[in-house]
Amino acid sequence: MTATILFVDDEPDLEDLVLQKFRKRIGEGEVSFVFAHDGLEALQSLELNPNVDMVISDINMPRMDGLSLLERLQATEDKKSTIIVSAYGNMSNIRTAMNRGAFDFVTKPIDFSDLEITIDKTLRHVETLREARRRQAEAERAHASLSRYFSPQIASRLACAGEADGMEVQWRDVAVIFTDITGFTSLVEAAEPEVLGLLLNEYVAGMTDAVFAHEGTVAKVIGDAIEVLFNAPSDQADYATRAIACAHDLDSWAEEFRRRWKSKGVCFGATRIGVHAGPALVGNFGGSRFFDYTAYGDTINTAARLEAANKSLGTRICASATVANAAGNFRGRPVGDLILRGRSEPLRAYEPLGPEAFAEPGRLQYSQAFAKLEAGDIAALPAFAALVGTNADDPLAGFHLRRLLNGNKGVRMELG
Repeated sequence: MTATILFVDDEPDLEDLVLQKFRKRIGEGEVSFVFAHDGLEALQSLELNPNVDMVISDINMPRMDGLSLLERLQATEDKKSTIIVSAYGNMSNIRTAMNRGAFDFVTKPIDFSDLEITIDKTLRHVETLREARRRQAEAERAHASLSRYFSPQIASRLACAGEADGMEVQWRDVAVIFTDITGFTSLVEAAEPEVLGLLLNEYVAGMTDAVFAHEGTVAKVIGDAIEVLFNAPSDQADYATRAIACAHDLDSWAEEFRRRWKSKGVCFGATRIGVHAGPALVGNFGGSRFFDYTAYGDTINTAARLEAANKSLGTRICASATVANAAGNFRGRPVGDLILRGRSEPLRAYEPLGPEAFAEPGRLQYSQAFAKLEAGDIAALPAFAALVGTNADDPLAGFHLRRLLNGNKGVRMELG
């Protein structure tokens, strides 16, 4: 690539001399020169030739001297690397030039060998600056892209490391959260477009903020459904704990959002949440055309099935034993051994509970009734009946009572 140099000097013979001295490098396309005779002409020339790589300027010139030109150049966004030419021994001007941002200087009469060395050094400096700016621009673009998927902390780390780092497709152990909204299709059909747009944008933004607070990764947003990953792309030793804590925060935010909009006359459905952990194929599946960081595999499908199980159970959060056992200080109550759609083996599931719900007397009463159900004790039916009698708003207890009244036994159940 040809380097373009602007030479600013009012000596009439200098242009021919420079072209003669650098004719070989000019002929080989290494450098080209643009000439100006004072500072004002130099500024005009830069407007016409914005691709100038560096400036060489004499100090003593008519209309605008070299020091004034240097000051103007350093005030621009694209500060041109400048070599100042000064009379030998005029250290005062040289010191002023360096203080104003000159990269280097040469003295008159010009030693063209020294000038060539100084030009080459300056061009290497220019290339270093360009590479640094290019890397910064790439990092900023990567950060802007990654911020749609990852928390600010993770996005910054990935952008600094390079977008490909951690993006390759690989098997990873992950925790997955899958969310969906009840009755969303009916809402789409009934709501005005502007209201629906406002609702969904606010909902997704709030849910994403909750995910990012736990440094989770938003792998997919499809309409009202959100898929969240933990332990991807970066390692998170406590990923199961993060997933359970995030599920609680998502549930709290979604319920507050629903109540707020209900007070405005808009019936927004409850958010159902499924949480699971296991191996998944994770990475950027967008190819070279676009970025699509997501995950595939049975672990992802199971999280989606657990989300759907909430509909039958009456719960809002349903987590597998896999993620519950891996999470630190997990609080919850057993749901049962679920045979989810598409699976032949049962999966023990739990309803995660916050500290207040876990401390309520009804939680202990439920555990005792569930233990009877699991043991095949006929006393399970009156135990759940008593629980529902004192906790009519406990949908999971009501679910088990209905099963028992319909002749079902045990804790193994098949859900659609």
